[in-house]
Amino acid sequence: MQRITVWQQGSTNPENPNNFAVIKQWFDSLNGKEITWRQRLIPPTADVREIDWEPQRFDESFLISNPEIRGITLYWHKSDSQQERSTTPYKLELDAIHQQLYIYPQSQREVAIRVGLKAAIYQRFELNNPQVEYNQVGEGCLLTLRDTEQLLEVKVNLNPENLQQLKQLIP
Repeated sequence: MQRITVWQQGSTNPENPNNFAVIKQWFDSLNGKEITWRQRLIPPTADVREIDWEPQRFDESFLISNPEIRGITLYWHKSDSQQERSTTPYKLELDAIHQQLYIYPQSQREVAIRVGLKAAIYQRFELNNPQVEYNQVGEGCLLTLRDTEQLLEVKVNLNPENLQQLKQLIP
């Protein structure tokens, strides 16, 4: 799978029409899903993926309905509104791995919009030198990590494939 699919208005890239079709299909597939809508100013020298996309005050999360592309304009509704919204881009970039579309509006060349599926928010724990317990379970294993200072215990069940992957990662 191609990681970044780019369409640019007026491009002579022979893949431009195919890339547009891929992006259109992805955008259409958002119907009824919860998305995040974030808009940022683009620093003159920055790649949009280097911009701080952490949630800010005016960012939105909403259920999108009737997303479609007509011509080159993206149209959609918020599920709780009858008002159709739209933006016409000069460039679109779809990050297929992270399921995010970067929209560069014709009307605001210094702005990038990132539309993506609402991501799961993971809880993060940092265990420093935990106690480690390893138990064979069939062909896999149960790995238990304990941090006695934080009173945290993490149990990880690994199937044979994940166990093998972990063994390859550890020198």
